[in-house]
Amino acid sequence: MKSCAALIAAVAIAGCKGKHDAPVAQGSGSAAAEPPQVRPSQEPLPQLPQLELPDDPKRTEKIELGHVLFFDTRLSASGDRACFTCHGGPQPIAVGSRRAPSLWDTGYFKGAWYWDGRAATLEDNAKAELGLAMGSGDVDKKAAQLAAIPGYKKLFEAAGFGEVKADAIAQSLAAYERTLLCTDTAYDKFAAGDKQALTDQQQRGLDLFLGKGQCLICHAPPYFSTAMARDGGVYFNAGIGTTVPEAQVDVGRMKVTGAQTDWAAFKPPSLRNVRHSAPYFHDGSVATIEDAVKLMASGGIKNKNLNPVLVDRQLNDGERADLVAFLTALDCPTKLEAPTLP
Repeated sequence: MKSCAALIAAVAIAGCKGKHDAPVAQGSGSAAAEPPQVRPSQEPLPQLPQLELPDDPKRTEKIELGHVLFFDTRLSASGDRACFTCHGGPQPIAVGSRRAPSLWDTGYFKGAWYWDGRAATLEDNAKAELGLAMGSGDVDKKAAQLAAIPGYKKLFEAAGFGEVKADAIAQSLAAYERTLLCTDTAYDKFAAGDKQALTDQQQRGLDLFLGKGQCLICHAPPYFSTAMARDGGVYFNAGIGTTVPEAQVDVGRMKVTGAQTDWAAFKPPSLRNVRHSAPYFHDGSVATIEDAVKLMASGGIKNKNLNPVLVDRQLNDGERADLVAFLTALDCPTKLEAPTLP
């Protein structure tokens, strides 16, 4: 029988395969009886690999600087919004028509940041966000002003920056954001062999996640975002945001590629800590995790470009409740701690 890990790898590559097919023993004239099916949750499960980091002799110092910058509201034109405000607070908020995604495990993405994957590196992402936060303000000028503050001056110098411009801030923020790892959830403990880490209901939910519900098509473990497993990401049209007049639809990935096949398609986020990242989807249009599970399990919202892998999985109320229970096993135990600002 194929292992669950092999199945997940196959789904991540093919996008829509996911049945557990038991091999049939070959006899002299007829097939032998099939062996009992093994529950997906009881098969070997994939675990997160160690995050690969770029070589940087000043990484520790940049992380310290980036940690402070992440919580500093002085990086915004209004002086009332920090990176943490949108990405780390109790509820991520929207900037424009898109909600700010959780940054847990964001370092695992490969060549694709933002919902539409338009940023090739985490540094590019950070620098672009600085520009948005500053509005019409001069980001390089703001960087120089911060670097003139005695406490910041010491941090920038320790991180190896001479003349301080926006790139220094972007590099430091990216270094810090790569430390935002959610790697010790109940799922991770269960996958590592602690079979008491998940309740019976959570194990049933994992069976559904990997099996009948086919949630792994977009959210394959161990990342719980198939986009993290591929360079450039993957994108799905689930119909979110397509119920308005077509001229008002956020075209998502199509804005980057120009391809009609990418119309209203978005990168699936990681489901790690999903219980604490409401509201859901790129536009924040679904308020609760229960409603998000129900929408996806029913096949998304019909539209001209709905991904064909999204179909009604015919889950009943109890099965959806089991799925939600499993998602609580992806809660991140780590909390973001605010540093003392210079």
